[in-house]
Amino acid sequence: MNSWANIKTIAKRELVAYFASPLAYVFIVIFLLLCGFFTFSVKPNLFDRGQASLSGTFFFWHPWFYMFLVPAVGMRLWAEERRVGTLELLLTMPITAWQAIVGKFLASWLFLGLALALTFPVVWTVNYLGTPDNGVIFASYIGSWLMAGAYLAISCMTSAMTRTQVVSFIISVVVCLFLILAGFQPVVDFISGFAGPKVVDFVTSFSVVTHFEGFQKGVLDSRDVLFFLSVIAFSLFTTGVILRSHRAG
Repeated sequence: MNSWANIKTIAKRELVAYFASPLAYVFIVIFLLLCGFFTFSVKPNLFDRGQASLSGTFFFWHPWFYMFLVPAVGMRLWAEERRVGTLELLLTMPITAWQAIVGKFLASWLFLGLALALTFPVVWTVNYLGTPDNGVIFASYIGSWLMAGAYLAISCMTSAMTRTQVVSFIISVVVCLFLILAGFQPVVDFISGFAGPKVVDFVTSFSVVTHFEGFQKGVLDSRDVLFFLSVIAFSLFTTGVILRSHRAG
C-alpha cells in the first residue's frame, strides 16, 4: 500500500510539473493540429476515401507523430533531474528507484492519453458523416495509447542515459524510427535481398506498425498487446538499471 502511495505522489508531482510549464499545452496543440490536418487535408484524406473510417487516415499517421512528439515529452523525465542535480535527492528519498520510474512513466502516459482523448471531435465528425464501426475505432485508440506508451518508455530509458535533453530526444527518435522502419515494405524488401525468411520475420517482429495494424482492424490480438507491454517493461527495467548505476557511482 505504501508503495502505491509513493507512486501516486510521484505521478501527481510529475503531472503538475507538466501543466506548470508551456510544454503540455504546446504538445497538445501541435498534436491536435497535426491530427486534424493529416486526417482532413493530406491526400488520401477522409473525404477522398469515401468511407466512414479512421483507419488509413487518422490512425495511419500516429506512429510518425509519436516518433517526434513523445520523445519531446519523455526527454525531460530523468535528464532534467540530472541536470539540476535533483536526481540524487530523489533517489535518497524513502522511495525505491522503481517507484519513481513507474510514477513518472504513469504520469506521462496519462498525459499522452489525455492528448489522445482530446481528438474526440474527429470521432464525432466521422460518425456525423457516416456509420463507422466504433468498436474498431475504440480498438485503434487502445492500440495508439499502447504504442505511445512504448515510445514513452524508450524515451524514459534514453533520458536516464544522459543529462542533456537534446541528446535524449535524438536517441529516442532514432530508436523509434527503427521500430517503424522494421516493418516498412522497402526495408523488408531490402533485407530479403540478402537474408533468409527467418531473419526478415525477426526484424519485422519489432515493427510497431505491424503490431498496430491489428488494432486498426478492430482486432485486440494478445500478441500485439504483449509486444507493446514487453517494450514498456524492458525499457523501464533498463531505466532502473541505469539509475541504479548512477546511484552506485
